[in-house]
Amino acid sequence: MNSRRSNIEVIADILRMKEASKTQIMYRAGMSYAQLQKYLDYLTKGGLLVLSSNGYPRGTYTVSDKGELLLRLIENIEDLLYLDNGANQAENIGGAMRAPKSEGEKTPTESSRL
Repeated sequence: MNSRRSNIEVIADILRMKEASKTQIMYRAGMSYAQLQKYLDYLTKGGLLVLSSNGYPRGTYTVSDKGELLLRLIENIEDLLYLDNGANQAENIGGAMRAPKSEGEKTPTESSRL
């Protein structure tokens, strides 16, 4: 599977921090300042993170109730995708969705209809 993280994975990583400064989020999530700014803008505008003035000079980002809910939903979906004793079922999805190799071979969807 691709080693790059999806937007959902990055958002989940940020929300798992619960409370952190911009610098802490940037280093823990492993992203550039420009990338971080886009995610923080999106998450604060969506009400998933709240910027408070306590703590660091430029404030602290705290996960809102809505953000906690989203994180739980993401983690539930991750659990469903990785049920196969830790094996990544998402990798298997691509194989099941490939087109048949020969003209007479049926796709998994066609085979299941029989």
